[in-house]
Order: sequence, then C-alpha cells, then structure tokens
Amino acid sequence: MDKGLIHIYTGNGKGKTTAAIGIAVRARSSGLKTLFVQFFKEKDLSSEITLLNEAGISTIVFDRVKSPFFNPDINRDTLRTEVNKSLAHLKDILAREDLDLVVLDEFICLIAEGVLPEEEAVSFLKEKPEAIEMVLTGKGATEKVMALADYVTFMQNIKHPYAQNRPARKGIEF
Repeated sequence: MDKGLIHIYTGNGKGKTTAAIGIAVRARSSGLKTLFVQFFKEKDLSSEITLLNEAGISTIVFDRVKSPFFNPDINRDTLRTEVNKSLAHLKDILAREDLDLVVLDEFICLIAEGVLPEEEAVSFLKEKPEAIEMVLTGKGATEKVMALADYVTFMQNIKHPYAQNRPARKGIEF
C-alpha cells in the first residue's frame, strides 16, 4: 500500500473493537505487519490480546491510561502524563517499525473524555507515516477527527443487555 487510510469505528453501539480486531486479523493473515494498541483497557481483562499475539499481531496495552468515566477519582494530571508518555512511545514505534496496519483501540475516547485535546489528536494523525493504515475506535468521534478519516462507521445501540442491568460477560463483551 502506498498510502495508508484512516478508519474510524465510533458510536454508542457494541462492535467497535470487534470490527478492529477483524481488520487486524485479516491484515495479518494477508501478511501485513500489524500492531494492535489499546487504551482504557486492562491487560487482565482484555481477552483478545493473547490470541492476537498468537496470531503474530504485536500488541500494546497502555493500561496506565485509564478512563476517567470509569475511574472518576483518577488524578487528571497523572493521567495526562501517562497519555503523553504513551503517545511518545507510539510515535517512536511508528517511526522505526515497518508497520502496515495499526489499530488504536479506544483512541477516540481519549478525546471524548477530555484526556487528549482534539488538536493534539489531529496532529498525531496527520503526522502518521503515510504508508500506515490506521484504525481508530471509541465513542464520541469529533467532526475534525472524522474529517481526516477515509472510512467512518457509526455503531448505533438499538438494544443491549446493559439496559437490563446484565453484567458484561467474558468472551462476549470483554
């Protein structure tokens, strides 16, 4: 691929991460060098990571970057420092690794939850190496971020077990 495109999976419905995993598996099975990165998730609770690694997909879970929505007592300054460290590490990897596809799971949530300013997210995306295909997931994609994308898919929640207070199930919702 000469020019990597940007994909966004956003919205309040289930399936954003699942769609991104599907693209990662498809890319890897076609011989593409793939990196799957997660924000706002815990290594122990992200059941797909082991299988992705077994499939030859490199993974990074920035588990110190936590969601303020689910962790309301989190220190915002500490969180911002962790985001900056994570993005600096990621920029270094993108600059030195010969990657074809990079998935940034919950990247959109960094913006939507006020952890990463929109302008910084836009700069990060504009500075990505041109050949890298990039997939972003998360609720709350902004107009500016969507304007940079080549694909935007909005997942809409019509019905979900959470509405009946059913807990998330391992292997299905996480």
